[in-house]
Amino acid sequence: MTIRAVLFDAGNTLLELDYAAIADRLRAEGHPVTPAAIRAAEHRARVRLDPHLAANASTESRDIFLLYTSYLLEGLGIASDGTAERVCAALREYNPPIGLWTVPAPGARPVLEALAGRGLRLAVVSNSNGSVEAILREVGLLGYLDAVVDSAVVGVEKPDPRIFRRATGALGVEPEEAVHIGDLYSVDVLGARAAGCRAILLDPAGAWPPLDCLTAPDLPAAVRLLDTLD
Repeated sequence: MTIRAVLFDAGNTLLELDYAAIADRLRAEGHPVTPAAIRAAEHRARVRLDPHLAANASTESRDIFLLYTSYLLEGLGIASDGTAERVCAALREYNPPIGLWTVPAPGARPVLEALAGRGLRLAVVSNSNGSVEAILREVGLLGYLDAVVDSAVVGVEKPDPRIFRRATGALGVEPEEAVHIGDLYSVDVLGARAAGCRAILLDPAGAWPPLDCLTAPDLPAAVRLLDTLD
């Protein structure tokens, strides 16, 4: 079926973490690490987190964020001596209510421009705290989107297929006419498939094991894969 719409996750897809802010927090804890090192550790941390999400843990829960932070620190070689709890608490209080997801991902703007120019309908489907639309507006990406579906606003989280169908309904397309691009297999790929959409997993570091889905290292590469699905 012809692709008429593209759905995007927000965090780790259209938006990146503010790695500089995390580096500042870790430096205050006595751990001088670079934003680039944190980014690399994050790519591995999300893969380790995924089995917990597959067990129906909410991506927005405090326990999951603490586990995510712990995996991130372990990837940096930082011992779990209470640092994860302190860093997690500090990051939760950073820049409320927007938080840490404040940096457009590389290629996000030109990708959205190109897809909109092709006449495709575009939406974000995000597990968030109600702030994702404001973040997208702040970073200048909202204008390219036809719909934003935030789990805190609609009351259902990925991988529940209803949140994807909420997006396709808002775009006026059938789920089979949409492709979802995201960074978590259990949340984005399996959720999109359950809704009837196709899916592409972002894997910037090649950290995921072999999976039964298309993968791409970045957004431009993911968009090139769309032509293989049409």
